[in-house]
Parts: sequence; structure tokens; C-alpha cells
Amino acid sequence: MNKVKLAIIYYSMTGINTQLARWAKEAGEEVGAEVRLLKVTELAPKEAIERNPVWMANVEDTKDIPIANSEDLVWADAIIFSTPTRFGNVSSQMKQFFDLQGRAWSEGKLVNKVVSAMTSAQNPHGGQEATIQSLYTTMMHWGAIIVAPGYTDASIYNSGGNPYGTSVTQGKDGKMVEDVEAAVKHQAKRTVKIAKWIKKGRE
Repeated sequence: MNKVKLAIIYYSMTGINTQLARWAKEAGEEVGAEVRLLKVTELAPKEAIERNPVWMANVEDTKDIPIANSEDLVWADAIIFSTPTRFGNVSSQMKQFFDLQGRAWSEGKLVNKVVSAMTSAQNPHGGQEATIQSLYTTMMHWGAIIVAPGYTDASIYNSGGNPYGTSVTQGKDGKMVEDVEAAVKHQAKRTVKIAKWIKKGRE
């Protein structure tokens, strides 16, 4: 059987979701997936980014990561999304990416994609669960197969216990409050495993 093709598509302002995505990439490769690490297009004006040194540093750090497009979705067997929380919803950058997929959706090219999601927020009750659930609503319209981590591993309890997808709080120092690396890697490996089962069944 051919390798599972995993697309990790994220948006990050300060680098938190960049790190989540990179951990997911590591885990996907560890279990034999062919992985594409991709970011969505930045919508914020250049002036706003340049006024924020942390934001600017993340832009510089990720300048070589390709921009995601519809072809990446069609290519993938499995997709992991990672986005910061914006008022209990996905970032505008991620939302625009979804809104541009009308053609692939209408042609049935997004059906049966195996998907999972991660997020971050500035406090633990800032809409982390709602953000992942709102993202999954879009996936239901695609006819995708949602793979939530549930409580399938001890790392989920240790990282805060979000059964919908790994979520992390960004502290005032700009760093992650919870230790979520193991939870991210478990979620990525679980997503690839389920995608492998489905891929094998279809073949």
C-alpha cells in the first residue's frame, strides 16, 4: 500500500501554531507518512506585522514554508489543521482558505478526507473547544471523516484534556503554558493510523 499522504495546514501569528504544526509533521513522518507542512496566506497588513516583533520573527522563521492551496487538499489522504482562536472561531486567514475551496468541494474532491484539528488561545477558556468544533463544522460540509483524539492516550489528560483536538494556552510571556508536545504527536499518529485503515479499505 502506498504511504498515507498527510497535509498539515496552519496559520500562526506568534509561532505557537507553527510549533504545533512542526510537532505534527515530526510525528507523521515517524509513522511513515509522506508529509507536506503548509501555511495559509497572511491577510494582515504589512504595517501591523512590522509593529509586532514577535509576529515579524515568526514571519521570518516560516518564510520557506509553502502556501497551502486546493491541490494540496486533493493530494492529501489526511489533513491536520492548526489555527489560533479568534473569538471562539478560526482565524480569518484559515477561514479565507476554507472559503476558497468551493470548486474542489463542488467537484467532490474533499469527500472522505481524514481530518483533525488543533488550536491555541491566550487563556484556557478563550474558545479553544469552540474553535475546533467550528472548524469541524466545515469538515462536515466537505463530507470529511473527523478524527478527534478523544481520551485515547494519557498525553491528552496531561496536556489539559481537550477531546476535540490538542489545544494550548499562550502565557503572557508568549510561551505555551501546558506541555502539549506528546498530545500533538499522539493526535498526528492517530490521524495517520485511521487514514491508513481507510486508504487500505478503499484500495
